[in-house]
Amino acid sequence: MTVFPARPALPITPSRALAPVDRRRPDPVPAPLEPPRTSPVEWARRRRAERDARRLEAAEVRAQTRLDRLGPSWHIVDWPRAGHQELDASDERAGFLAIGPGGVYAVTVADHGRARVLIAGDVVQINGKRPAFVAEARRDAKRAGRALSAAVGLSVPVSPVLAFVGSGVISVHGLPKDCLVATHRELDRLLIAGGARISPATAAKLSAVAEHPSTWANAPYRPAGRYRWYPDGQTATDKRATRR
Repeated sequence: MTVFPARPALPITPSRALAPVDRRRPDPVPAPLEPPRTSPVEWARRRRAERDARRLEAAEVRAQTRLDRLGPSWHIVDWPRAGHQELDASDERAGFLAIGPGGVYAVTVADHGRARVLIAGDVVQINGKRPAFVAEARRDAKRAGRALSAAVGLSVPVSPVLAFVGSGVISVHGLPKDCLVATHRELDRLLIAGGARISPATAAKLSAVAEHPSTWANAPYRPAGRYRWYPDGQTATDKRATRR
């Protein structure tokens, strides 16, 4: 039986010594996950939606700039035309409220660019498509009227207006009922043609109500002040004869 001599133990050098474990050190934070890459189709769809949103915003600014000629008695108010569930990236219209001596108007802005527009009553045709602009303008005006009436405590009529922004030709074969239609260049004259149905003070108070966020959240917001509406044929400067 052969016995091999035992090998001497190697000394542990400082370089081979194990470093003490620091229990106080936090666990390493995992690297954040990379966001999923979008497909070319989704990227193109998002770019197209952003481009359409910028185009609509520019069209709305052009329509509002035209109303600067109306003077300080008119007020322009941006308002949520529809709930968040109804608006999406494919919405092809913008809008605002125009409040002045002629009353309250819910202006719906439609940008048709260079395309030709055919109007026959409630039917609007652009590039072979028939968007429901007239029905949507009426629905927006009714919603604005309900919200303002609930906030004021009186019936506030709101007239729908459909304004087209673009350089294409507009052919009209009959205008829709209960909805005003005009180009953005004629929008100021259209609103002035409504006459003077309310006083400038009432228009200023209504604009303050429309600018309040709780008006569109169905909150019980009732500002101070009385609102006086004038019947058709009577202006804000007319006074009734006093009886003796």
